[in-house]
Amino acid sequence: MPNAPVNNSAINQPEPWNKHKLIGQKPPLKLKEIWAIRIRLQLANATKELALFNLAIDSKLRG
Repeated sequence: MPNAPVNNSAINQPEPWNKHKLIGQKPPLKLKEIWAIRIRLQLANATKELALFNLAIDSKLRG
């Protein structure tokens, strides 16, 4: 009896890193979450990170 050819390409393929994960755009931050992040950065005296966060939020709001 001849053996059927075996397809090894499916066996050697690694599983994608995002399999079984939700993909797509995330929902926008709520105002409460934005202020919570700002307060935590202020309490941590993270001036640079706070400035970058504010810049990102402002530029996102402008369009």
